[in-house]
Amino acid sequence: MQMHAPISPIRAVGYSLREGSPEFDDLGPALDEAEALGVDVVELPVYAWHLIVSGRVLEARLKDLERALKGRPFGYTVHGPLAINLMDVPERLPRHEAVLAASIEITAAIGARNLVMHTGLVRIETGDIEVAYSRQREALARAGDKAEAAGVTLCVENVFRFGEVRETATPAKLAGELAAIDHAAVRATIDFSHAFIRCTDARLDPIAELAALAPFARHLHLHDSYGRPSDLWTFDPAEAVAFGEGDLHLPLGWGGIDWEAVTAACPLPPDTTAIMELNPRHWRELGDQVPVLRALADRFRAEAPAAMQEAG
Repeated sequence: MQMHAPISPIRAVGYSLREGSPEFDDLGPALDEAEALGVDVVELPVYAWHLIVSGRVLEARLKDLERALKGRPFGYTVHGPLAINLMDVPERLPRHEAVLAASIEITAAIGARNLVMHTGLVRIETGDIEVAYSRQREALARAGDKAEAAGVTLCVENVFRFGEVRETATPAKLAGELAAIDHAAVRATIDFSHAFIRCTDARLDPIAELAALAPFARHLHLHDSYGRPSDLWTFDPAEAVAFGEGDLHLPLGWGGIDWEAVTAACPLPPDTTAIMELNPRHWRELGDQVPVLRALADRFRAEAPAAMQEAG
């Protein structure tokens, strides 16, 4: 009987660019570097560029961006504004939705498929947590319709509590929210380091939580940490690395994440994109990290087809 190698669920492997100039006038050399490294895709830090003003796309600058991205041998994904919060108080929600709509427009214009956005946060003034989740579900369904019409997938990223944040979804909770929305254009970005930090904070098993979110994945954020929330006062970011604390975005293999357990527990849907998010302080490691990233991406296995799951 002939044995076949398993088909990887990872469609493309790459990394997120450093933020650089808010006018993206240093984008050319960054894309040259990515081309030399032979990646399949780069993630664009649209959140850090001057492309949106009060929910309105600056069309001339978007045209400049389109020209700057042409002619490269790789594809693109977009990281939208981190401040979008669809669980915010009702009076601010229209502004969040407007910025998200503008981000969808930008993503479609440059031919990118995945738009990364963070799941919502509940702060002190937000009110009832479950009502805030309901607001987010309704807003994501509306945004999903816009994204689907534009050929874009919203990839909702799990995050962790910080500062005055009372609530943000654990990976399993986010999975439940996406299941309730049940929209083909609203999927997940799994950030494994974020998951370990959130689960340490909530005293949950991160592997079980990640396994619950894996079926909804379309996008991965890969970087290392020790899964510890930020508890200590530190003066310089290098001190946080020294203590192994917080969302460090370390090179793969520098932290304490059990990647063997992660890949074993998280079979992924086909057509998933894997993006490494490396802290700019560790950029000297980028060239060595790309093959490490590819090797890690190859360790993920595809989820079983529905017919096989039912038969099993």
